[in-house]
Amino acid sequence: MSAKYFTRREFIKTTALSAASSMVISSNSFLFGKPGNKTKVVLIRDKNVLDEKGKINVDVLEKMLDDSVKLLFDTKDAVTAWKSFIKPQDVVGIKTDVWNYFPTPSELENVIKKRVMNAGVEENNVSIDDRGVRNNPVFQKATVLINSRPMRTHYWAGVGTLLKNYIMFAERPSAYHPDSCADLAAIWKLPEVKDRTRLNILVMLTPQFHSVGPHGYSPEYIWQYKGLIVSSDPVAADAVGLKIIEAKRKVFFKEDKPLNPPAKHIELADTRHHLGTADMKKMDLIKIGWKESILI
Repeated sequence: MSAKYFTRREFIKTTALSAASSMVISSNSFLFGKPGNKTKVVLIRDKNVLDEKGKINVDVLEKMLDDSVKLLFDTKDAVTAWKSFIKPQDVVGIKTDVWNYFPTPSELENVIKKRVMNAGVEENNVSIDDRGVRNNPVFQKATVLINSRPMRTHYWAGVGTLLKNYIMFAERPSAYHPDSCADLAAIWKLPEVKDRTRLNILVMLTPQFHSVGPHGYSPEYIWQYKGLIVSSDPVAADAVGLKIIEAKRKVFFKEDKPLNPPAKHIELADTRHHLGTADMKKMDLIKIGWKESILI
């Protein structure tokens, strides 16, 4: 049998294709775990992160986030974990939520920014924003995005999630409202967003498990869960958060009380848009800290 010899041009072409393929695999495996491996999600709770009045203990919150990223990226210290996915030359947009009743806590925003700068990023290359992301100069040139918002029930989407938090990147957010916001995952394919998110932090300190109306808020439906859900995969993090919301609704209402509308966008982000996994069987859910009434 004769051996096949490559011309120089064929060799270069083959090598280039192989390298490109490796880059794609590397990118996907970085964001959502190596092929065949389970998607890692960290659920961390600490009963001391809030006092009786709901005030945040910043030191406890910082330790919760540090412990989460260490587990997520398998490092001995938090700074090393952040340096594994952020480089000094990066431009970092921290996408949060400013809804006045229920914003991403400023304490958490500050901790995230601190860790980004600990990774070597200059302060003028870091920005925290929500509704102004499309016109924010840092977000316009961002190479890395960090995504964080509180979990709450939502009039249009069933629940407001990490997936929904990127709706402000859309030129016309209302275009994603039909069919219970079913296709929110499509936003993650926009050029400003695609493949840039390195960390997702679903805030479960005081989630809202029920609401009425477009901007419904009631302290009656808020509870001190005192947790964070952290993952590289927004779909997986949202799926875990949804399970907890559904469990809390069953406990509170003493019966199965499905969300109306259903939070279909999380499942469809997996099955229709292939953004991440919503299947609990495909997740490595790491639960650490306070276990009382964990609901999952």
